[in-house]
Amino acid sequence: MPNSLPTADPYLPGHGDPAYRVHHYDLDLGYAVDGNRLDGTAVLDLEVLEPTRRIVLDLIGLGVGKVRLTGAKMRRFDHRGGRLVLTLAAEAAAGTRMTATIRYSGKPAPVIDAHHGDAGWEELTDGSIVAAQPHGAPTWFPCNDRAGDKATYRIVVTAPTGYYVAANGELTEHRRRGSGETWTYDMDRPMSTYLATVQIGRYRVREHWSAEGAPPVRTVIPEGLNPGVLEGCFDQQPEMMAAFERWFGPYPFTSYTAVVTADDLEIPLESQGLSTFGRNFCSSDWSQVRLIAHELSHQWFGNAVTLARQRDIWLHEGFACYSEWLWSEESGGPRSCDGWARHHHARLASADQDLLLVDPGPDLMFDDRVYKRGALAVHAVRLAVGDEAFFDLLRGWVERYAGGSVTTEDFLAFAGESTGADVAALLAPWLNETALPPYPRVGTN
Repeated sequence: MPNSLPTADPYLPGHGDPAYRVHHYDLDLGYAVDGNRLDGTAVLDLEVLEPTRRIVLDLIGLGVGKVRLTGAKMRRFDHRGGRLVLTLAAEAAAGTRMTATIRYSGKPAPVIDAHHGDAGWEELTDGSIVAAQPHGAPTWFPCNDRAGDKATYRIVVTAPTGYYVAANGELTEHRRRGSGETWTYDMDRPMSTYLATVQIGRYRVREHWSAEGAPPVRTVIPEGLNPGVLEGCFDQQPEMMAAFERWFGPYPFTSYTAVVTADDLEIPLESQGLSTFGRNFCSSDWSQVRLIAHELSHQWFGNAVTLARQRDIWLHEGFACYSEWLWSEESGGPRSCDGWARHHHARLASADQDLLLVDPGPDLMFDDRVYKRGALAVHAVRLAVGDEAFFDLLRGWVERYAGGSVTTEDFLAFAGESTGADVAALLAPWLNETALPPYPRVGTN
């Protein structure tokens, strides 16, 4: 295997190959809960973006049994150190389409690194979850693990009878055969690898009432959990959805699911069209409700419109944090949006001033200051341009870039175009300097 393998993003060394993209993943998985055994076949529809003699995939902790490539002749494949390298017999030109079929198996487990902790497929007490952000997707399927490579998906999972499987997209088929049940989901909107997920457990589905024409909203809960615990927390999701559609534009997908696991979880898990929470989040306390709003807002900011580079994580977390503040004001929560902004500006003023929002580095990309300073940058734009132009900007941003990948430069250019204000200059001290700027003033642009 060649020593120098590609890295698509410096924040995630050893992941991703910029030489090609994936148009579609077709994943057929069999999972044994008892023993944590995964057997999979992945079919990837690939397109070469730049001349290359190899296709480098990411697959960590699982063994590869067989690889077949059509559309180009493969000389050999090698799988070592979490990289599956398909060496071609001749250089493939840009525009070449290929189909790679990979059979693999093993006991999936999270990947752990010093910067990001653990992520990926993980066993629960009775079932499993996938929390892939930012580098855990290769723990359960071979992929081009870079955020800017968005594809459609078909995910088929066979699990033991009695277990419910939730995955991205719409459930298009559910059938029982022998001692197992097979669940088929189709995600027809482009999705980054880290947003792909499978949740398996002894669950039942609670459909929430939504207004006519609104996207279906459901919560999947453990069999033994009293549905009454959803009151004051997850039952607010339809109202959150209605408010977010008013502020951000139409919901970008066809439905939304929140999975509540039987285990406690430290933090919620973001994925496309679906979020995952531990049962400890079933509380009407604001500290939990805000995170339900946060994860729903990611469907617009992070899932529909996705960063092309991990350094631009504030485009996800700053907007999602700001959505918490908006929902607090809308729902009569603890503070108004401006009240939260002032509260967190004061807290940031007493924190270390060593974070560069536009490029925090892999160690700080999920630092709470990215969330709060990012939200304050969003608030600075709102105060500068006024509510009408601000919400027009948010709706326009999602409408233009839904299904795509973006950078901070894209946002600054679009915000200036949308509002007529010099948003790049306005946000320069928030993004490009470590010192905390003064609290933003109304009408300053």
